[in-house]
Amino acid sequence: MPPRTRGGYTSDAPRRRPTGSERRRRVHLREVDPVPDPDPVEHPQHDRDETEEVFEGAPGGPIDRSILRSFHKHVAAKIWLGEDRAPLKLVNHGAKLQLWELDMERSRIYETVHRSGLAPLTSCSHRVASRPMLSAFCERWHPETTTFHMPFGEMTITLDDVASILHIPVTGSMISFPQPLRVDDANALLVELLGTTDVEASRETEQCRSPSVRLLWLRDHFSTITDASSDDDIMFATRAFLLHLVGCTLFADKSATNVAVVYLELFRDLSMVGSYAWGAACLAYLYRQLTTATRFEVRQLGGYLTLLQAWIYEHFPEMFSSPDMSYTESRPRALRWRPHVIPDSLQSVRERLDRLQISEVCWEPYVDHRAEHPLPDIAWYSGCLKCGQVVEPYHPERVLRQFGYIQTIPPRPFTPPRPDRSILLEQYWERWTDHVLTDQSRGRRCHYSGSGESVPEYMAWYDRISHRIVQPPQLRSGFTTDARSSLPSHAASTSDTRAARALTLLRLVISGGREQSVDVFWGALNEAHGILAGSDETSASHSTPTPAPASHSTPSPATLPFFSPATFVYPPAASDDPPPLIVPPPPASVAPPAASGPPPPLIVPPPPASVAPPAPALDSTASTTVYVRAKRKKKT
Repeated sequence: MPPRTRGGYTSDAPRRRPTGSERRRRVHLREVDPVPDPDPVEHPQHDRDETEEVFEGAPGGPIDRSILRSFHKHVAAKIWLGEDRAPLKLVNHGAKLQLWELDMERSRIYETVHRSGLAPLTSCSHRVASRPMLSAFCERWHPETTTFHMPFGEMTITLDDVASILHIPVTGSMISFPQPLRVDDANALLVELLGTTDVEASRETEQCRSPSVRLLWLRDHFSTITDASSDDDIMFATRAFLLHLVGCTLFADKSATNVAVVYLELFRDLSMVGSYAWGAACLAYLYRQLTTATRFEVRQLGGYLTLLQAWIYEHFPEMFSSPDMSYTESRPRALRWRPHVIPDSLQSVRERLDRLQISEVCWEPYVDHRAEHPLPDIAWYSGCLKCGQVVEPYHPERVLRQFGYIQTIPPRPFTPPRPDRSILLEQYWERWTDHVLTDQSRGRRCHYSGSGESVPEYMAWYDRISHRIVQPPQLRSGFTTDARSSLPSHAASTSDTRAARALTLLRLVISGGREQSVDVFWGALNEAHGILAGSDETSASHSTPTPAPASHSTPSPATLPFFSPATFVYPPAASDDPPPLIVPPPPASVAPPAASGPPPPLIVPPPPASVAPPAPALDSTASTTVYVRAKRKKKT
């Protein structure tokens, strides 16, 4: 084949100049070619043209993937396909802050820290973080919208949340760096701003294998400096303390031991530290850490986890929180809660969020806090947040219910610009008052405070572009029709198979967590006992009971056929000894009842007495008697 020239013609064929009609057609096409609008917020997704490309849905995910374009890489997509992930390892430095406290001997350092606006971080950090709870919320985070996709709509951490929970400034200069810091530049910065030698700086960055220093190194070299030291030493120690503070809180990275030296540049002029928008930078950094944690292969979560955990406590108080009754509204809202590790597993928390109702959410948790800390106007800002090389979009229009407004279908989320366009981002941020949501964009307020209302067409739109359930139905804990149908047959011929079936049944209940009702546990014990107790009867009569037919639906544990609360009888205590628990086995010649039939009555004993009854002899009759041994009370 003869080679082609730059114009697309072969060398053997003569080049032909385009005709006048072809040139006119080219000009016409260029004239009608639409120019992209630099502000995509003005073009909502629900108003798009019908010819726009609509992506096909993913398993367990959105039907319309024009919003969540990367859902196939999301951890929720892997979970739906049966690939589970263990709870994330959390990077939390709340305990390390207690190792470097500013007492009366370091009052000069504390005065500078107080003027910087970062002093609340020294006392409001949580020392404990719950891995199952934070991991379950990470599975609902989506980077395209920078929101949590809950069963009833989107929610996110806003600038109002940051200001109320942490009491740090959310307005001011954007934290920006011209370029990533190299190791040689980091060594020079340590010598200039911390007063270390070249050898000490080089040895530390070499040990960290990055332009970073260890938090332990900062404490060892500067925590002993007091007001009696020289002015230069106090200035060096103040910068080191601030670097240690932001490394333990706002910008905690996944190294779990280091902090980037580049933040030291923000403390060059200590009088200007309070002019930065620390809250906006913290939120952008946390957004990026949540985005990274949505990948299935990621096993760790960084960022300021106190902010994330306190936000969960504020908006879901009935599910996870433990309030501190000594809290006063003049303090940061992070101190309102007693952090604790919930005893539930990740799968249990995941399923609790799948069943979450809109009435269980506290949409406006800071009503009592407004007298001390009003709603900042910048919370309505719609644009980008920046922290160094991290740029993340901020969409208050997607979470109007958190501001007390009726949620409408939000515009299409915009793609943030590149970090190297820092000048444009800083100019946009400095004029943030020109980019807040207008009264028309906010819409109407909810009819009742905290009702979480939305327009009628919102949920239909949300079902198409999002996924409301993370845990697939066939993998849920507890008792489901699919799980029961996968158990071995009741007509097993060996005792090992019958024991395996009973253990599988009990294992399903145990994996459901402690939030299940006591009726579920009693029903499981009743059925497991029937499997084991009926084995001899089955072998003696050589009959094959017919298992209950399975339904295609997935009922709740309370509607399953093996238990009914109405069949439980609580007899009065006639004596000090507890009566035996009588569980009659099914007849050998009769098949088990159908799924709709109630089980035989179950007599549940009252609370055990202080004296245990004597162990009776086993009865060989058809009925099986199980005695409950009472526990002796421990003498104090």
